[in-house]
Amino acid sequence: MSVEDTKQELISDPASTFAVTGHPDNGVPHVQPRPPIVYTSPSAFFSSVGARWKSLWTPRFIFSLVAGQVVSLCITVTNVTTTELVERNWSLPTTQTWFLYFSLFATYTPYTMYKYGLKGWAKMVAKDGWKYFILACCDVEGNFLVVKAYNYTDLMSCMLLDAWAIPVCMFFCWVYMRTKYHWTQILGILICIGGLGMLVTSDSITDKNYAALDRGKGDAFMIAGATLYGFTNATEEFFVRQSPLYEVVGQLGMWGMLINGIQASALEHHDMTQASWNGATGGFLVAYTAAMFLLYTTAPLLYRSASSPYFNISLLTSDFYGLLFGLFLFHYSPYWLYFVAFGTTIIGLVVYFWHATRTLSHPLFTCAFQVLMFMRL
Repeated sequence: MSVEDTKQELISDPASTFAVTGHPDNGVPHVQPRPPIVYTSPSAFFSSVGARWKSLWTPRFIFSLVAGQVVSLCITVTNVTTTELVERNWSLPTTQTWFLYFSLFATYTPYTMYKYGLKGWAKMVAKDGWKYFILACCDVEGNFLVVKAYNYTDLMSCMLLDAWAIPVCMFFCWVYMRTKYHWTQILGILICIGGLGMLVTSDSITDKNYAALDRGKGDAFMIAGATLYGFTNATEEFFVRQSPLYEVVGQLGMWGMLINGIQASALEHHDMTQASWNGATGGFLVAYTAAMFLLYTTAPLLYRSASSPYFNISLLTSDFYGLLFGLFLFHYSPYWLYFVAFGTTIIGLVVYFWHATRTLSHPLFTCAFQVLMFMRL
């Protein structure tokens, strides 16, 4: 099968769109409008809300909700492992992410070659490589700038400014795909940001903030990094809705590995000789790479089943998971507002899907779809 045939199959595949029309008899999902909200009487109103609530729990929504929390948990694992590495005299943020890009390249590029053939893969790189190079460059520099921001500004600024990635992502989704957001989706995003505000308040009350070394420089780094995050998320969603997932992730890994490797050798070649290389740091590095690999693998699936803005608001629960890690690893004392913030964010994620068109399909298709989609596409 040629590259063009594979991509044409993707375009006609139901996984590549947010909602498609079709017939369940041939295994293709079809759209069914959600039950309308009735305002004629209180009893009719609550009955219609209950019907809408039941209709919300489709396989696509359940997958999106669970996948969003998986990537949020992955972010927490990377934060914990990075903290442990720094405490063990291993602070090489650029080198650290090189192993991620290498693992993506080593996993998905050979599979792309198998699907396209070596000549087809080379043609794809020659034709579309420049697009993936830009995507990888922005992803690498976004990671680098955010890490640098934590070195200069305080925790509160980092948490708040990191949310800037959400409107940036929404803007670029509109630029690429002319996405139209329903008011319930906007409301869901605002509710999630409200949950973030509660988390920031909780950290302030429990005195988890730290002094800023250079707030102006740190805030500028964080805004720039969040802008690149929003751009890369929207761009990757645009790519995975047109091309196979293994092609996009494999190319991101290949170009990211090259860019990151050059940057690491230029900025951290001296620090590499001073860092502590031992079994403990190696274990935490493996855990970090595994968590990031899972995140980068799950994210495109989440872009397909929901959207890149949904991916971004799902990450807002990561601080709550960080609290759970802290309870067991660092013996933190939980503050009640953390639990309220987590619940508020989950409500926002549900509200985001409140108006989304329902997609029905065969039971076997819905159960196996998300598991097999990555290998088939």
